[in-house]
Amino acid sequence: MQIVKDNQLIDNSWKYVADDAELVDGDITISLLRWEKDHQQLLAHEGKLGLRIAPNDSVDEMAANLKGIDLVELDFPDFADGRLFSHAWYLRSRFGYQGEIRATGHFMPDQVFYLSRVGVNAFAPEKVEYLPFVLTNLNDFTVEYQNSIN
Repeated sequence: MQIVKDNQLIDNSWKYVADDAELVDGDITISLLRWEKDHQQLLAHEGKLGLRIAPNDSVDEMAANLKGIDLVELDFPDFADGRLFSHAWYLRSRFGYQGEIRATGHFMPDQVFYLSRVGVNAFAPEKVEYLPFVLTNLNDFTVEYQNSIN
């Protein structure tokens, strides 16, 4: 499946591995809980590592784990929960995270401009047919009134 990263369509090389699933080689994302539980095993993993965080995960607790993390996925359970916007902002501004921050799950294409303003640089929408709308909505506005990460 393709995603939008840095305003371009690219192929997704990452796979999410659930907490109860066997680890696989390649570029994987895991939950913060699994990272804490299997930290030593994951350090020997063949491929890049990413963390998938939910709205109720603590970004402050995760900050110590950012070294060696190439991707942070913000997993939107529904479009009405805005805590992941704050998580992205904190990752970029407070913790200086320079890797990829990807929105995934149930965000709306109308939200991508605002997500990009808080530091999200990649988008994996729930439905592939949303990809053109994501690209278009990244350029919704030409004037910005608030400070942002970008």
